This record gives sequence, C-alpha cells and structure tokens, in this order.
Amino acid sequence: MIQRDILSGLAAGERMSDEEFEFLFNEGDCLQIAATACLVRDQKYSDRVVTFIIDRNINYTNICSCRCSFCAFYRDKEAEDAYVIEPAVLMAKVDEAVRLGANQLMIQGGLNPDLQIGFFEDMFRSIKQRYDITIHSLTAPEIDYIARISGLSIEECLKRLQKAGLDSLPGGGAEVLHDEIRERISPNKISSSRWLGIMESAHKLGIKGTATMMMGSTDRLEHRLHHLASIRDLQDRTGGFRAFIAWTYQPGNTELQGEKYPSFLYLKFLALSRLYLDNFAHIQGSWLTQGPRIGQMALFFGADDLGSIMLEENVVKAAGVANTISTSQMVRLIRESGMRPAERNSRYERLKYF
Repeated sequence: MIQRDILSGLAAGERMSDEEFEFLFNEGDCLQIAATACLVRDQKYSDRVVTFIIDRNINYTNICSCRCSFCAFYRDKEAEDAYVIEPAVLMAKVDEAVRLGANQLMIQGGLNPDLQIGFFEDMFRSIKQRYDITIHSLTAPEIDYIARISGLSIEECLKRLQKAGLDSLPGGGAEVLHDEIRERISPNKISSSRWLGIMESAHKLGIKGTATMMMGSTDRLEHRLHHLASIRDLQDRTGGFRAFIAWTYQPGNTELQGEKYPSFLYLKFLALSRLYLDNFAHIQGSWLTQGPRIGQMALFFGADDLGSIMLEENVVKAAGVANTISTSQMVRLIRESGMRPAERNSRYERLKYF
C-alpha cells in the first residue's frame, strides 16, 4: 500500500477499508494522517467552528450489579458509601446546572436491582415539568437492565422513557464492541450485538445519540477496528448517531489496573476515526481523560467538537483523574488553535459564538 494514494482517495471522498486503517495506524505518517483528517473536517465545516456544550453529569446511584473490572465508581449495596439519589438532591443539582447555563443533563448510574422503570419515569417527568432542558441519559446497558427487571421489551421501555422525557442516548457502556474484550473486562455487561441492537431500536423511535469507545484497557487494534466497523454499519442503516467520542481507559483505583494509553496513539487513532467514519458528522476530542492540552491537540487531528464543560463528573474522577475546564478556558483553547468557538446543544445546533 502507498500512503499518499490512500490519503488522496480519502480526501476525495473514498471510503476507507479496514486494511487501509490497519496500514495507516501501524505504518502511516502521523502528521500526514492528521492533515488529511483536518482537510476532511474542514470540507464539512468550512467556517472552522469548534463546538462545546455545557451540561451536568448526574449519577443517580453507584450501586451496580455489573462490577466491571475497569470501573472504580461502582459499589455493592452494602457498602458504606453506596447511594440512590434523593429527589430533593437531584432537583437541587438540576437547579444549579440550569443557573450555570447548562442545556443538557447526562443522567447515568449503576445497574441497581431496586430501580425499575417507574423510578426513571418519575425522575424525567419531574425535571421536564420544571425545565426545558435536554435529557441525554441512560446507556444501552442501563436500558437493557431497566427493561429486564421491569418485565418490558426494549421497545416498550424506550417508548415509556421517551414519553416521560428522555431525549437522546449517550454511547456509554460500549467500551470496545468486541466480545473477546467484553468477556475480559465486563463479563456481566451486555454483548456487543445487544448494545448495537438497543441503539438501533432507539434510532428507529427517533431517539438519537452518540457512539463512544473506551480504548486502551486490554484491547488491540483489531478490536477497536471491529468497533468502528460495527458503528459505521449501523450508522449506514439508521443515521442515528450524532457523534463519535473516543476516550482512554483510566487505570487508577480499578481492579483491572494497567497502564494509561499513550496520547500520541490516541491522537493518531482519532484522526483515522475521522477518516474511517465518513458517515459521522461530528468527532469529539476527549479533554476529560487526556487533559485540556491534548484535547486542544485533537483539533489538529480532525476533531470538530470538544465535548462538555461538565459541571459535574464522578466516574472518571473515581479512577483518580480530575481534569476540569471552565467556559473561558475552553474558549481560549479553541481560539489558540486558530478555530472559532461556539456553544452548542445536544443536536449540535450552535447557540452562541465567542
């Protein structure tokens, strides 16, 4: 294979093959790949705008039956610090988020056998009755678990949650969509095909969402590429993913332990994801796991979005990583890269330019 020919074809709109991805990741020049990823991004967004959102992550419980080895957040029900959020605490967090400018709530938690669908319907309705805010919440494993313990089909569960106020689904719980890896790091979690099936069911109901990947635990390139192929195929069928977000495994305080994935390889993978996922409008850089400066570097590797200001985040923090960023810092990072910052909503509609 010749790198120049591959990159020229991709810039002209050709679809990348798995073999080309493997070749470029293993042998390609990182800066040439990054330049091509930025060219393809700029073909989509010629105004060179980079977006971000203001939201709050609220964890309704840390009690979880899944017990994933990569997770430092979950607790057994008997643990001293196990909790289910009280309605008054929840609403106080929502009130504060709205006052601070949030237009989205990401509400997620553990797989708690005591919380059937009524708990979530009441929670979403109480929020929507008070605020016009997007509820971008509940991952595919949560949907699967809620449906199962509530005696519902996936479609029935999604319809009831949608009626109560659920607007879109985050891509969490995907980790790497390859069952060899899932059996190793999260054997109690749903399979790859189940994750994809739940997202497809949501898309068919008009519930759009994001696709994510947690890379760098025990996965290899072949597993990550299988993940990309799976979500690209689903996107071809439904068009229901608004963005792709890759972040890196954080080994601190986890049973799995291990090493942090190198930032250099994260950036190269991000650029190749922009080129491979030709049917995804948005590619997000992860400042949360990589830190603000590597997040900024992602803008030179094809990203067009830097995610959330994140008024609250607890899962990554439990693994010992506490990166934070303010709106003014986010704006400065984007401007320093030569791009124009804009605040967006969950639908990637631009609300405010800076």
